[in-house]
Amino acid sequence: MGTAALVTWLATVLAGLVLLVIWLMEYDRDFQTGAATRLPVPVISTHALLGVGGVMVWGFYLVTDDDPLAWSVVAGLGVVVVLGLVMAARWVGVYRAYAAPGSTTTQLVAVPPERHFPRPVIVIHGLLALATITLVVFDVFFSGS
Repeated sequence: MGTAALVTWLATVLAGLVLLVIWLMEYDRDFQTGAATRLPVPVISTHALLGVGGVMVWGFYLVTDDDPLAWSVVAGLGVVVVLGLVMAARWVGVYRAYAAPGSTTTQLVAVPPERHFPRPVIVIHGLLALATITLVVFDVFFSGS
């Protein structure tokens, strides 16, 4: 169960890194006066760092089977989930507020950087995150180790 959680967590991190790279490519501090991002940099940074750090601590837990590590992972995962849900809610607002960029080259519309996130990647990231949370919580609370 713990190894399955590690695999899903790594896949979740990879999907999240795709979203982060897209956001970083589209984010321009000077351009943000026209269409400011709705995802604050500290929220994105904390979410990403805790996600990557959590998967490393989970790997150490699997190797050492040290219970305090498992509890710290669950606590960190709780913070990651809250930040992820906040960002998802804000992304939905941006997605609905700004129409999809048109295919014409004459119209240039300023949109927040998160408007460029592909929906399938967001859905995959969310589903993998849900699977990871389920596996981690089940392994920590309900496994007999």
